[in-house]
Amino acid sequence: MSAPDEHDQLRLTAEKFADGATAELGDIEIVDGLVVRMMAQSPLHSRVVRRLAGLLESARRDGGPCMVVDSDVAARFADAESAVLDRRLNVRYPDIWIRDCEPYDVNTVRAHILLVVEVTSESTIDADIGDKRIQYAAAGIPRYLIVRLDQKEERIEEIEEYRLDWSGRRYRAHTVHRRVLLLDEPVEATIPFDVLEAI
Repeated sequence: MSAPDEHDQLRLTAEKFADGATAELGDIEIVDGLVVRMMAQSPLHSRVVRRLAGLLESARRDGGPCMVVDSDVAARFADAESAVLDRRLNVRYPDIWIRDCEPYDVNTVRAHILLVVEVTSESTIDADIGDKRIQYAAAGIPRYLIVRLDQKEERIEEIEEYRLDWSGRRYRAHTVHRRVLLLDEPVEATIPFDVLEAI
């Protein structure tokens, strides 16, 4: 089967997105205006996202700053530079984020995200380690975790932790977690991989 012609692919402007044009499209992201349909994820991917989000939420400090943990919620990122309106819009649905408690607005939430997490899969790994890393850094998100699943998506191989280099708005590798995720910001957490993986 040949790749679909570009004219057959759905593109959206910011105006159409704001009018709810994506409501019936299912799991998608929008990259430079192009609607990208997301593949169903593996059971391990789903389990890791669900459990990690719950553990990060539990790690919030009593009496500390107000933080919200969300999963698969839309965030609009900087528009692409294009003279054509339907080639600008960028909307991502990160697997997990921790943000401050400012009221949610899809257009501004990126400025309130403290940590973003993506769990890799065969269909998302290139975007997770490439495009999203660049986009999240450009948005000023201080920390980015990439949870790398093994090729068969049966276990966590490692979790890469990146921290923002504010001078160049790019991520620098901070550490690679091999069996246990140790976080100090924006929450303090010690999370063994087997707790995330177990059936």
